[in-house]
Amino acid sequence: MRPLARVLVDESHRQAWSIRPEVASAMSPANPADSSYAEAARTLESAGFAVTAHIEGPITPDALMDIDVLVLPHCSEDAWEATVATGSPVYSEAEIAAIEEFVVAGGGLVILAETEQAKYGNNLASMSERFGIGIVNATAQDPVSRFNDVSTWVVLEPSAAHGCDIFAGGGEAVFYRAGALRLAADAADTYVFARTSATASPAGAPLLAGVSCGQGRVIVAADSDFAGDDSLGDLNNRHLWRAIVTWAHAGARHETGEMPASPVLSSPAWLRLVTAVEALRPLQAADGSIAGDAAVASARVDEIMAALSQLAPLVPHQADYMDAVAVDFAAWRDGGFGVPDFLDSLMEFHPESVRRDGIEHVVVFPMYTQNGNPNRNVEAVAIRTVWPEWIAELEATSYDNAAFVPIEFLGFTAGYDTHSAVLFPETVATREVVPFSWGGIFCDREAARFRRVSRAAAERLRVDLPPEAELLLNDQRLAQETFVLWDLVHDRTHSHGDLPFDPFMIKQRMPYWMYGLEELRCDLSTFRETARLEERGVTLAPYVRIAILFDRLFRFPTTGERVRNYDGLAGQIVFAWLHQRGVIRWTDNTLRIDWSRVQASMDELCDEVETLYREGIERSRMGHWLAAYDFVSSLVPPHPKSVWAQGPVALPSDPKDAVDAVLPDEFPLNVFYESLRKALAPTIDSARGITGVAA
Repeated sequence: MRPLARVLVDESHRQAWSIRPEVASAMSPANPADSSYAEAARTLESAGFAVTAHIEGPITPDALMDIDVLVLPHCSEDAWEATVATGSPVYSEAEIAAIEEFVVAGGGLVILAETEQAKYGNNLASMSERFGIGIVNATAQDPVSRFNDVSTWVVLEPSAAHGCDIFAGGGEAVFYRAGALRLAADAADTYVFARTSATASPAGAPLLAGVSCGQGRVIVAADSDFAGDDSLGDLNNRHLWRAIVTWAHAGARHETGEMPASPVLSSPAWLRLVTAVEALRPLQAADGSIAGDAAVASARVDEIMAALSQLAPLVPHQADYMDAVAVDFAAWRDGGFGVPDFLDSLMEFHPESVRRDGIEHVVVFPMYTQNGNPNRNVEAVAIRTVWPEWIAELEATSYDNAAFVPIEFLGFTAGYDTHSAVLFPETVATREVVPFSWGGIFCDREAARFRRVSRAAAERLRVDLPPEAELLLNDQRLAQETFVLWDLVHDRTHSHGDLPFDPFMIKQRMPYWMYGLEELRCDLSTFRETARLEERGVTLAPYVRIAILFDRLFRFPTTGERVRNYDGLAGQIVFAWLHQRGVIRWTDNTLRIDWSRVQASMDELCDEVETLYREGIERSRMGHWLAAYDFVSSLVPPHPKSVWAQGPVALPSDPKDAVDAVLPDEFPLNVFYESLRKALAPTIDSARGITGVAA
């Protein structure tokens, strides 16, 4: 897949480090690891970054043209260090100007300083000073908080700053013979991520600090050895190194912007189609029929059919569907515009059979929209399939899901200006229930909503975000691809595991918390599966975990009506489980997350739900509903007036009557969510019809 960021490591200014093993060996023949950043480069590459070295020539705007993060390792005159022996350790004014311009425009800059910085003959200190972070000519020592009993190997004291936690989920890290940093007095946008301890000399001195500058970020470390091959494995240095580079990249907003030109949307016929569909809408009743002026309706249908005929050459793979939908429109009109039946054309619409990245489809059906318009209005939608090679390979080799179709919104009529995020065959008006053969997920819309709502929630709750979470919220394309991976594994899980029933493939009536548990089971299974994906080198696996956690905690419980809101209930269960176990804590109007415990706790919740399912095989239908109710109510208190909460003796014996006894909001929101829902209401409302372009 595409790299998450392109990192350039400068080796043209007599650096004392190299990502090239042969150069490191030449610098330190007896111990190449003492001069090598090869492992640091591999660490970034395993996290999805592309890493290259700038070997010769000045740092110019052209050299930085396609770069996201520039790393400037410690450099030196030859009297003090063995170096790459290329160039001067002093950056020219033109180079510094190019670097400043790069940062202001959204680039990330990482400066790796050293102990007794002034003696090495480089000008990294003066460059850092221009961004408001000075490098002190010192050697930090700590007789107490030290590594391997060496006082100059100081263990960092981490801290969160401005909503960022660069150590989240990592733990302790160590700097070796570090200098110290000095912050400008007016540095309001400066982030201090680590200091020396109170027992150190100098005490409480910044060792790792960053600053926002324009659209980009600069981060300075007072030590360069921590990322060397012989130190990266100590404590959690590897995690810290990856987090530093991620944080430098995460500050800039990486929006999708304008999509590639769409043949369908570029055609005047698309606008004519939308206009005709919108004109037909006021004529339709809730069931899709038209009882008014048949002549007006017939004229609108003529316009729809003419527009589809003009669009057909742009989507030749839809030839059979285009022919069939014209026949269905004609039959609807000839039948007097009764309740529409588009079964025949629906059976010819097969986006799953042409899963190619970038392929477009035109969709016109009378349909309702989930979480949106409940009426069977004619809607027109233009979509583009998202099917990158790496997803195609995963689906073909590990997560077979022939019905899964991730799609982008290109254009849509008013019925899709809603919270709906799916295109399913079951929503189309037909004379009979159709077999499930495909399901479209609007990954761009879901990603954009996730980013908008999660960012607002994080700000409201003052959540300290790991760099990966911040990057996910700031990068629409990353979020979109993350949702494709999440949905691929999630949707497949519906048909795997211990399933006494499958509420999404067997049409049966049941309490809505059963649907909530099924959605939760699939998300928890996906959450667990990300560990295996990560082992296989799928770099988006950690981002899937963040997306699942934030969507379940923040977006689902606060979005939509509370009537049988099973997605919201699944989120409430996650919140209660993590809160009861101290993994999350809401205090002082701040939500704190213990990132080091999230994975294990979510896995434990997955075990609980899977046990419930496995034991449900041996229960009656009512018995399983009751067991599920007990499980949910142990975490989320039911409504005080609930009949179900009174136990089996209070319930009707007939399952249908028992379902009727379920309250519309059987499990109300707690005080945390009542407050959050009210605060997020404007953001949620603004995200109704959002797509990736408008993220």
